[in-house]
Amino acid sequence: MVQKLDTLQESPSQTAGPYVHIGCMPTHAGNAGAYEIELGTSPIEDGARGEVITIRGQVFDGTGWALRDAMIESWQPDAAGKFPGQDGADPRVSGFARFAAHGESGEYELRTVKPGRVPARGGGFQAPHISLWIVARGINTGLQTRIYFEDEENGDDPLLKRIEQRPRVETLMAKKTADGEYRFDIVLQGDKETVFLDL
Repeated sequence: MVQKLDTLQESPSQTAGPYVHIGCMPTHAGNAGAYEIELGTSPIEDGARGEVITIRGQVFDGTGWALRDAMIESWQPDAAGKFPGQDGADPRVSGFARFAAHGESGEYELRTVKPGRVPARGGGFQAPHISLWIVARGINTGLQTRIYFEDEENGDDPLLKRIEQRPRVETLMAKKTADGEYRFDIVLQGDKETVFLDL
């Protein structure tokens, strides 16, 4: 039997945001000092080997509105394609970052090293890429995608080759805007919807 709600108030919907910032990025949420060092502040330390790049973009909903409360996590290898813990991995590259969209513009920024190719299962290599996890108000389950780079050789990447609708591959390509700078927008719905992964 459904109870009457004349004395109880409806609680917020069970979405990932906007509350996720309070626990994951307390300084961003206005609670500075909750942690001595917040996890994922940067995926690299000074002196990391490889080309340092900056990726900027926005997360757009189905109406074309830039989300201002999106939080993104990224994972990647170092410039040689090695992850922390592997022999020869760059000790100055953790490969993990956590960052948020700007509260006014919705613009995010990731400063990192351009990743190297990673060996693929069954031989060959995955093209250089960065894995992303996106959460925001209204997203019930975090979305996963990847950033590839338009100025890299991507033709033999096993994941990209599996995308049957070939024009959609472009939704995973970061566009070079200047030396060491790229643009990668994420579109949640519509004609230019980003390819999301079920991992």
